Amino acid sequence: MPKMATKAADNVFYKARMAAASWNDRLASREGASELTGIDRTRLANIELGTVNPHPDEVLMLADIYNAPELQNHFCSRLCPLGIGTVNPLKVDELEAVVLQMLSVMRCLPEVKDGIIDIAADGVIDDNERERMKGYLRMLDEIDNKIQSLKLLYRKQFGKD
Repeated sequence: MPKMATKAADNVFYKARMAAASWNDRLASREGASELTGIDRTRLANIELGTVNPHPDEVLMLADIYNAPELQNHFCSRLCPLGIGTVNPLKVDELEAVVLQMLSVMRCLPEVKDGIIDIAADGVIDDNERERMKGYLRMLDEIDNKIQSLKLLYRKQFGKD
């Protein structure tokens, strides 16, 4: 069992490496991970300590080698200037929880569909319809987040398939 790095313990990149170390012993150390990834050990340490952000190509490589596609979502939703505010952070849950949450929020689909049809019928979203439309869009975002979480879990189990 590898010794935990206390300063990096809450870092998503460190956690992903430690999880991957359970099936690949070389990932238990930064030296081994550096050899496998080609990322300098010091740079890897700085990524895991949060003192530098990884480059997109490094995130892709780490996500692949660690079998951690959630790293891509983390990067895009929290670190990338273009993604922040446009890519929603996903929570990695167990399959059963994601499916039940998705089914629960999907119950509102008939109401959302009917409401959007009502709003769009005249081809204009007027001031009286604006708040309703924002509510429908929030519901659709919630459904989309659950769908994306399910896709993430699938990729984690089966790869890019």
